[in-house]
Amino acid sequence: MSVPLPVIRGGIEEQLRAVVRGQVRFDLHNRLLYSTDASIYQAEPIGIVLPIDEEDIAAVLQFALRHKMPLLPRGGGTSLAGQCTNNALVLDMSAMCRRIISIDAPNRRCIVEPGINLQELNAALIAHGLLFAPDPATIGQATIGGMIGNNAAGARSIKYGRTSENLAAIDVILTNGEKCTLRENAGRTDPIARRLAAAVGALVIKHANEIRQRFPQLVRRNAGYGLDLILQQLDRGVAVDDLDLSGLICGSEGTLAVITRAELKLHPIARYSGLAVASFSTLEEAIAATAAVVRTGASAVELIDDVVLTAAATNAKCATAIRHFPTIDGRPPRAALYVEYQSADSNDEIMNAFATLRATLPSAAICIVDDPQIAGELWTLRKSAEALLHALSSTRKPQTFVEDNSVPLARLGEFVEGFKRIVAARGTTAAFYAHASVGVLHVRPMIDLHKAGDRQRMRDIAIEVAELARSCGGVMSGEHGDGRVRGPLLEKFFGPQITEAFADLKRIFDPAGILNPGMIVDAGPIESITNSLRVDREMVAIQGDTYFDYGDQGGFGGAVEMCNGAGFCRKTIGNTMCPSYRATLDERHSTRGRGNALRLALSGQFGDESADRWSDPGTIETLDLCLSCKACKSECPSSVDMARLKAEYTGQRYRLHRPPLSARVFGRVRLLNRLGSYLPELSNFIAEQPPLRLFVKRVLGIAPERQLPRFGPALFRWVNNRIDAGAMRPPAPGSTTVVLFGDCFTAFNESHIGRAAIHVLEALGFRVNLVDAGCCGRAMISMGLMDQARIAIDRTIARLDRHLQHGEKLLVCEPSCLSAIKDDWLQLKLSFGNPLRRYIADQSMLVEQFVAPYLKNHPLRDIGPTLLHGHCHQKALWGARSSGDALKHISRDVTTLDSGCCGMAGSFGFHA
Repeated sequence: MSVPLPVIRGGIEEQLRAVVRGQVRFDLHNRLLYSTDASIYQAEPIGIVLPIDEEDIAAVLQFALRHKMPLLPRGGGTSLAGQCTNNALVLDMSAMCRRIISIDAPNRRCIVEPGINLQELNAALIAHGLLFAPDPATIGQATIGGMIGNNAAGARSIKYGRTSENLAAIDVILTNGEKCTLRENAGRTDPIARRLAAAVGALVIKHANEIRQRFPQLVRRNAGYGLDLILQQLDRGVAVDDLDLSGLICGSEGTLAVITRAELKLHPIARYSGLAVASFSTLEEAIAATAAVVRTGASAVELIDDVVLTAAATNAKCATAIRHFPTIDGRPPRAALYVEYQSADSNDEIMNAFATLRATLPSAAICIVDDPQIAGELWTLRKSAEALLHALSSTRKPQTFVEDNSVPLARLGEFVEGFKRIVAARGTTAAFYAHASVGVLHVRPMIDLHKAGDRQRMRDIAIEVAELARSCGGVMSGEHGDGRVRGPLLEKFFGPQITEAFADLKRIFDPAGILNPGMIVDAGPIESITNSLRVDREMVAIQGDTYFDYGDQGGFGGAVEMCNGAGFCRKTIGNTMCPSYRATLDERHSTRGRGNALRLALSGQFGDESADRWSDPGTIETLDLCLSCKACKSECPSSVDMARLKAEYTGQRYRLHRPPLSARVFGRVRLLNRLGSYLPELSNFIAEQPPLRLFVKRVLGIAPERQLPRFGPALFRWVNNRIDAGAMRPPAPGSTTVVLFGDCFTAFNESHIGRAAIHVLEALGFRVNLVDAGCCGRAMISMGLMDQARIAIDRTIARLDRHLQHGEKLLVCEPSCLSAIKDDWLQLKLSFGNPLRRYIADQSMLVEQFVAPYLKNHPLRDIGPTLLHGHCHQKALWGARSSGDALKHISRDVTTLDSGCCGMAGSFGFHA
């Protein structure tokens, strides 16, 4: 179906608003933000609707049918095959259709709306000792509706099965507006379900012999429609009226019906579990061991190769997990297997299973992980593998197009050997990882999609690997579906008769053909798998110089393209990323949304290609809610540093246009604070006068509710007065000198913090040298005043260099200042060379981080239970433990909160 988009769009938006209570978005900026998913593809939607409930969904379906408009139901947008990209009206279920309708714990059932994500659902089920067991790596962003549409499975499918095996019933709306529930025996009471079952049953009976011949017998198959599931029911003697059609919707990629509710089967949470990591010298050794490991009764057996481990070493969140991989004769592994066991009865069963594992793999290096926190870190690494690979610093990236083949476990080694031959013949390599237990490996060849030659390699590899999978008794998709990348290969695999049966099935459910057209049915020629790529439009080169060095990412454009759309920034539970998305549940205000906006703006897709790409109003608005908390730098597996990208984009804009007054004022906060501290009582009195206070807030865009920062006596003056009065604590003979950094707020607003730091350091026997070195540049960087920031930082480095000549430690009270020194200074292009900046960064730490080891020699002063909310930059770059270790010397009970971002970072917390 192909209708000119401007023709479709004309007048449609207002008509939709009249029938939908949810949000309707037709502006170019939002349309293009929904033009991609986690795949390599891009297709501009007609518009986006965020429905509130089932009534809205039905209204949109009726509207689309009346206007013969393609419609794409969408969840978290994390599909890897391009099935969430289409020239269609997008129905985003993830924002508001996310309620838990009921939990029936005794019968282990729950009913939910399609937009709730798996992590939120399981968090609600914990109190009942239950979980929804399929566990894709995208647990924090995959919605239940999306999991059904993709028939998601995950690492533990060997024990719990796929989504289709864990689905009791689904409520759907057909394109003609009819509503029905699909479940076992639904046709007995529901005439619509009976009609569908009769048509589907007749279709499957007609093609029964071909289905038996063409559909491989596998634990995991997710190519085409599940006609084999219906045939299995018929072979068991299930009457046509009693057919359970819900399995057909699983893996249908939104092409048959729109899901409004799902009844899910739940499992008890395993009381005991254990994880082992087995290291191998080669990938082939790990593959050869898999079948024997599976026979030990493991709940999960996951593969990771050395390419993934190399990528993990560059990620702050995952690097710590690597040390738990056992070495082989002192060498890092070339491949490893995660082996997990679960038990409902006792931990002894887990220990016995580990003993069996060691006996099964006598020559492997095995590490038994008995610490739940370490196990969590290891699973984070595994679940981040796909996104981690995109952080590799090369022009060729591990691309997603043959990443989901499923073959019998007995032939997995044959498949891997054949795959390696195919990519080697094309002059490239690949990364191997994922679900070895069920013969589903996610294999990603290294391809540069910017180059025509590599696109041809991609087509050739796709065709040959599909044939390899078939020859090994497998199929080209075991989990991720067909979409744009494998749909064109379906007829070659299943043959013309089954392909026509797929088309007949779609006509049964969607006779108008409006639901996600072009997916599974009418997918196009094989050559189309390299069409509609997101890299088709090149990004503009920066005229002049970038402020930051992006050499290790292939330039600024390469840094922007690090975002592959995996959507880890859309999670709503745990850690920090992304605070603005958690507050709004709006794709636009996720890190992914901002990454997409930057890519689209710099490639001229938001309007006239000759327009100023650094001043796109929509992109500026999208970046505005970024708090620059830096959580994405560590929590995004691809290490997308949106704070840095935002600073660069804003700085480039200010090269062309004068920055606004508010940016200039907030960026020069050190000067303002210094001036106010000369006569703090008078400064505070003047600032508190209502007319002036209201005027300042209005001019600078400060929220009326916010109180302006109060000035205090300068810390430098207090130190000088102590010296003049002879009140300084005399240092002990041979005492060590430490340098205390006088940051903008500790020095001029909250000097009591600086005074306390000095007292503690002196009490511990240190000589304290408070230096007025200047500004760290944090405020200027955050406001995009990059030219001023570089000048200020160069000046500060020169002054600090004079005070750190003899190995002195540089102690900092404010975490955001320390993050500038340890992170931004090393990435900026400055006058001083990197060795000096690296030396200063290595010498720098928080005051409490420095004093913690020395407090061990002092008696505990227990102040009672203590809660620690870590600073965002602290958590992102060096961890909240740096403060927690010190607190443990004054409190026996310290809890570091998993509290996310307070939302008050820098100037963001002041703006209206």
